[in-house]
Amino acid sequence: MKNKIQLNEMRFFARHGVDNQERIIGNWFVVDLEISTDFTKAMLDDDLGNTISYAGLFNLIKEEMAFPSALLEHVGGRIVKRLVNDYSSITELQLKIAKQIPPIGADIKESAILISGNAEEFKALWE
Repeated sequence: MKNKIQLNEMRFFARHGVDNQERIIGNWFVVDLEISTDFTKAMLDDDLGNTISYAGLFNLIKEEMAFPSALLEHVGGRIVKRLVNDYSSITELQLKIAKQIPPIGADIKESAILISGNAEEFKALWE
């Protein structure tokens, strides 16, 4: 059985960007997360201990979004590292981070990164 948890369109004001001005002014970011985890027991017993807390996931992402980085790739890497280290039941994940109206001199709604893969492969990156 493949179970998934999704947190969609989480909005954060943060200070990520290559240009120093971006880290001073800040911008809005939208984050989507999808994780695969076995919550079959929670389906049967209604016990939070048998799944992953949505609030816990949100707070982890909120903490990492608050720490400025030049690259969204780096922010995403930090989030993924914490997710796979803090929640051993995650088997796969997909994370999208989108900067709203990025200052790149173009008429564009957002620029985004998408990280997707197997938790064990991600863990191997940091060993």
